[in-house]
Amino acid sequence: MVLVLICFLLFAGGLTSSLETQDDLDNQSNYNQSYTNQSDVNPTSYSTPGYNPTDVNPTSYSTPDYNTTGEKTGRKCGYRDVLEYLKLNKSNDTFTMNRPAIHYNSKTYVYIDMRIYAILDVREADQSFISYMWIYMEWDNEFIWWNPNDFCGLEEVLVPRESLWMPDIIIEEMTEKDKNQPSPFVSVKYDGWVDYRDDKFMISTCKMNIFNFPFDFQTCHLTFRSILYSDKELFFLIKNDSEIITQESQDNIRMQYEWKFLNISVTQKSVHNFNINQTAVVYTIIMKRKSALYVVNFLLPVLFFLCLDFASLLMPTGGGEKISFKITVLLAVTVMQLILIEILPFTSSRIPLIVIYCIGVFALMLSSLIETIFVNYLMEKDSSSLQGKKESDKLQVIKASSIASTCDEMTDQTPSMCKGGSSSQLTELFLAVEKVSDELGEVKKIVLDKESEEKKDGYWTGVAKKVDKIFSILYVLAAILFLFVVFSVWISKSIVPDSNSD
Repeated sequence: MVLVLICFLLFAGGLTSSLETQDDLDNQSNYNQSYTNQSDVNPTSYSTPGYNPTDVNPTSYSTPDYNTTGEKTGRKCGYRDVLEYLKLNKSNDTFTMNRPAIHYNSKTYVYIDMRIYAILDVREADQSFISYMWIYMEWDNEFIWWNPNDFCGLEEVLVPRESLWMPDIIIEEMTEKDKNQPSPFVSVKYDGWVDYRDDKFMISTCKMNIFNFPFDFQTCHLTFRSILYSDKELFFLIKNDSEIITQESQDNIRMQYEWKFLNISVTQKSVHNFNINQTAVVYTIIMKRKSALYVVNFLLPVLFFLCLDFASLLMPTGGGEKISFKITVLLAVTVMQLILIEILPFTSSRIPLIVIYCIGVFALMLSSLIETIFVNYLMEKDSSSLQGKKESDKLQVIKASSIASTCDEMTDQTPSMCKGGSSSQLTELFLAVEKVSDELGEVKKIVLDKESEEKKDGYWTGVAKKVDKIFSILYVLAAILFLFVVFSVWISKSIVPDSNSD
């Protein structure tokens, strides 16, 4: 009985183990079946081949397709299958040598689009525009096409850019070669259209209009054209809606620094280069300078120096302190002009308004300094004439003092003359005393007149004060009028220019 029981247990355990093994195999089969069904739903993804090694060709990377029952259909669903079907590989240079057109009279249409990603810098000194752009191109290759149904619905593949012909498009305004590595791949669609997307760090020329600096708008152009192909061989397609292009660029832009992006527009034109007619696409970018920093660091300090020169009009004339103060303020404006020279380009055809502003303020302050020197000259001239009068008055006083001493001597001698002299001598004595008293009265009058003249201004001093008063009024009025005209022109020019204008 014991032996029968042990055999029964061993038999039951083996049956249970075999059932579990069969369940695991069934679960694995169901998992493989579900995975195969998922690959049927998404034909562009790589599905896992069967576990039988004989079902897979070791020399091919293609992936067989499976039906709902798990049977292999024989269709190929891999990227490599499409490339082999097109015979598109590195050793085949058929797709890279010539323009992809079946007939030489047929045009190759190239759709081009551009979006601005960042405005890095605008250099006024060398008139260059530094930006970061996203460029999208799409063209038709008449030698490439396949039926997506033959490849599990696969409609697009990526290939190296060296494997296909690409349009020889350049940007005319670029002055330095892009240092970024170009995108290594292009996207090929089943209908023959090839997509190429790339980003460019672009340094291009831009004709600057700095008349209204720092409240200026700059318009920069980027012209796309072919190097060798004429418009009969290569024709551009563009998106003409400037509002959509501007809105998309504003959504994508990340950095602007001191510039504010306003608008971008695109136009198509025909150009004649080296005896061939070509089609060119011109993108026009309009941007506005952020002028707050220039106003605070440049315009306001110059205006403050002019206000200091106004305040110097209240200083007393006739001293050297006023001249020294005006010279110091004038030198400060000169330093600001030296800073301005480093900012503005030398190739500008028109004198910028900010230069007129600085030169005007400098001229006003220089005229004020010259007027102060002239007034001091007049007052010095009057003081020199007054000094000559003082010397003549001193001589008269000295003469009067000598006469007074003579009179004292004659008075001391009068008794002796009265005792032993005649009547004629006495008469002469009285006449001499009377004459001395008259001269003393004149000396006294001269002294009093001199004191009254010292209290009054001289002639040239009065003229100098009148000139200074009249000049001060005219100086303030001229400065206010000049500032009003300059700022009025600045405001009138602060409008968005036309995108077609330079």
